[in-house]
Amino acid sequence: MAAMSNDVPAPSSHLLRNGLWLAVALSMGAAVSLGITRFAYALLLPPMRADLAWSYTLAGAMNTVNALGYLLGALATPWLLRRLAPGTVLVAGSVLATVFMGLCGFFVEAAPLLLQRLLAGVASALVFVCGGLLAARLGAQQPGRSGLLLGLYYGGTGWGISLSAVLVPAVLATAPGPHPWAWAWWALALACVAATLVLLWPARALQALAAPVAAASSAQAATGGMRWAPFAPALLGYGLFGVGYIGYMTFVVALLREQGASGTAVTWFYALLGLAVVLSSRIWAGLLDRSRGGQALALLNGLLGVATVLPALTSAWPVVLASGLLFGAVFLSVVASTTALVRHNLPQALWASGISAFTIVFAAGQIVGPTVVGWIADGPGGLARGLVFSACALWAGALVASRQKPLAPAA
Repeated sequence: MAAMSNDVPAPSSHLLRNGLWLAVALSMGAAVSLGITRFAYALLLPPMRADLAWSYTLAGAMNTVNALGYLLGALATPWLLRRLAPGTVLVAGSVLATVFMGLCGFFVEAAPLLLQRLLAGVASALVFVCGGLLAARLGAQQPGRSGLLLGLYYGGTGWGISLSAVLVPAVLATAPGPHPWAWAWWALALACVAATLVLLWPARALQALAAPVAAASSAQAATGGMRWAPFAPALLGYGLFGVGYIGYMTFVVALLREQGASGTAVTWFYALLGLAVVLSSRIWAGLLDRSRGGQALALLNGLLGVATVLPALTSAWPVVLASGLLFGAVFLSVVASTTALVRHNLPQALWASGISAFTIVFAAGQIVGPTVVGWIADGPGGLARGLVFSACALWAGALVASRQKPLAPAA
């Protein structure tokens, strides 16, 4: 994009030397905001549902309100970024997410648990959007590996998933008292504390990258932010991704337990899924660098639909494990593909509003997905039929996203 060079500051030797490590440290934001705050709940859903006598609809509602909070946080982020540096919002959001995760262990009634999940969703959106923005700016300093740096950031979600897969079952097996799942919430909050401490370094080191964009805020004000219409196919495809993927990540562990998978098998499944997320940064980096339109989003949505439908068709362990590996290797790269799309097609002054726009439709899709899948699972066909619905949403998203064309470079 020809005009991009006017927006990107000259890279410092510090950023060039430490770019990969900064991206890895920054990935702890993704670990907190999605890997732990969002996806660890799948491991807690079966014991909490059994202990508290929840329906699948109520169990799904816990992630629906979390996604509603995520939407509210995404809507608030552009306003906050006009007043505060992204590194400040990143760290503050991570601290708040940690607090709300810990508070979930103190309640057994549905209403306060729903409130805590809502507030945790607000905080996680602040972390995820600001982390993605800083990762995009870091990538702009090193265009030759920008896809890799974005992938490393989003791949941090996998570290959170894998840590949760090991930590939650261990705590559930040893925790005292009538509600052992409460101790798992507290253990996850401690993991968020450690990740937040790691975030202090990239938040401080990348703060200088905010200055050129802040100076360009008058250009953003003049344009009124990103125009949504040219990105309509990608936005709709990404919203359908939100509908589809969250059903799998909310209920796949419960489905495996229903199919008779052992606790050890579930731990391996979820931990390997998380590691596949981490490795996805290498798998799809080239595609993200090359794809200026909706090709990457369409391809990845389609593959994700295949991964989602497999456990609904069979309980054969090799197929189920292949589903988890494929899902992990793809789903966060869908998120990275939208950041790459924004980076390829907009001047840097509009990156924050562009990332926020995609985050908003992502959150809107996630609001729909868990409750609809839970409602389907409470009826005939159970969780398997719910995952078929999720797969269909993902395939529809792939079809729509394939219509997204690259935009003309800004003058």
